[in-house]
Amino acid sequence: MGHFASLKYFFKKNKWYYFWGIFWLILVDLAQLLVPEVLRRFTDQLQAKTLTTRDIYLYGIYILLIGFAIFLFRFLWRIFIMGASRRLEYELRNKLFSHLLKLSTNYYTHHKTGDLMAHATNDINAVRMALGMGIVMLTDATFITVVAITMMARTTDYRLTLLALLPLPVLALAIGRFGKVIHKRFKDVQEAFASMTDTVQENFSGIRVVKSFVQEEEEISKFDAKNENLFEKNMKLVKLYGLFHPFIQYVSALSFIIVIGYGGMLVIYGDISLGDFIAFNSYLSLLVWPIMAVGWLINVMQRGTASMARLNKIFDEAPEITEADAPIKLDYFQGNIEFQQISFKYPNSSVNALEDFSVKISAGKSLGVIGKTGSGKTTIATLLLRLYDVDTGQILLDGKPIKNLELEDLRRNIGYVDQDSFLFSTTLAENIAFGVDSFQQWEVERVAKMAEVHDNIMSFPEQYKTFVGERGVTLSGGQKQRTSIARAIMKNPQVLILDDSLSAVDTDTEERILNNLKTEMKGKTSIIIAHRISTIKECDEIIVLENGQIIEQGTHDALLQNQKSYYELYQKQLLEDKIANEE
Repeated sequence: MGHFASLKYFFKKNKWYYFWGIFWLILVDLAQLLVPEVLRRFTDQLQAKTLTTRDIYLYGIYILLIGFAIFLFRFLWRIFIMGASRRLEYELRNKLFSHLLKLSTNYYTHHKTGDLMAHATNDINAVRMALGMGIVMLTDATFITVVAITMMARTTDYRLTLLALLPLPVLALAIGRFGKVIHKRFKDVQEAFASMTDTVQENFSGIRVVKSFVQEEEEISKFDAKNENLFEKNMKLVKLYGLFHPFIQYVSALSFIIVIGYGGMLVIYGDISLGDFIAFNSYLSLLVWPIMAVGWLINVMQRGTASMARLNKIFDEAPEITEADAPIKLDYFQGNIEFQQISFKYPNSSVNALEDFSVKISAGKSLGVIGKTGSGKTTIATLLLRLYDVDTGQILLDGKPIKNLELEDLRRNIGYVDQDSFLFSTTLAENIAFGVDSFQQWEVERVAKMAEVHDNIMSFPEQYKTFVGERGVTLSGGQKQRTSIARAIMKNPQVLILDDSLSAVDTDTEERILNNLKTEMKGKTSIIIAHRISTIKECDEIIVLENGQIIEQGTHDALLQNQKSYYELYQKQLLEDKIANEE
């Protein structure tokens, strides 16, 4: 039960639900234990020929009352105990989702979506079962067993009771062995399910790539292999279940054989009455469920414990990016940014993404960043947003290290458009207004016009209410990029970062967007990362990156006069544009 210690807060908050649930459950068990006594008296009176018509009606009423009590109390314990377990499921799922969102970016580079989805579904469900039906089975197994055995020994015959219970130790040992194997096979099922879920998620997210490369059959084959693996693991578990329950019933049947043989002799010799014999068999029948419940309980608790251990492992993960003990809240961001001798390498990488990198951007100015793929351009944005922390050096914002600033404050004042241009499965208006708490339609339209996507949106049948497919699959690359730009502007940030976010836009549209941004970002700081010189040539300063280091720095005109890397790239792009125009 050590793994469930992390749920102490929940038990404390919901203790009365469990208390009343167990109370009503015990009343159900007591009501069931009254049935053998009614049968005992009825049979004894019938054998003694003292049973009257009035007695028959009276015993019938007793049975009806007991049945109604069982019905009512069973409904109540289900409401309280199962209701508490559903509340636990709700809170656990919320807690898991909230915790996962707080974890650092690096966590998701080492954990697959399929695994995390398995934790959010199967594992939480297993914990719910352990602390719902598990509580019920534990209570039933304990209370009914103790009371039934006591009644059998006291009201019938202790020797018959001992003989009837002889098979039970064998059953207990067998259940323990079964439980260990069940635990292992259930773990195998969980892992197979996570692997299959991950394959499904990847294929649905990359459906365009799958279709464009005509890989449907290959991916179906891969999925079939994962699905077959899950099937085989489930079948191994099912086969064990198939053996488990018949075995319990078989061992239980041995007790009835003993009772019929020895108990029948006691009735013949007059040591016990026929009513005692029937009542004893009724008590023994009631014991079958607790014995089976022990088996179920071990299984459910094994699953729940294993699942809770996996969940605790996630909950114990601490975000790598944390705030200072007394974070600084800036009332106003001027937008002065300074990278001081930054060196940084991504986890599990042996090469620095940035090395001895220093640059200063004054408030209200724009910095253009250009370089080959893998030169460290995106890392500048990643570090400024504190998605990762630098290895050496420091980044200053308005003269203060960003490590000392409130994370929420820092990120809220930076508008970031990444290369992926990720969109959510909701309306275009809600995607654009994602970073604000409330919005007016005219505000959404204003920023959409600045991003040159308004006309595209108005051409859709549902316009701004158009529902975007998963990851923006219903939009073109250029439309996604421009929608993402509108979303960043909507935040009214003091710092705007465009990370190669105009690559899918034609040069005319690009020019109009940049002119619009120049007006919008007047007095604010901009960092524009690009592969095309046309995107950054109007920036106040431009840096050229290679292997994480600045190899050139200056204005567009100054860099052309240097006739080095920037100049060579400019000439190459001019030639490419000329060839494209001639075609």
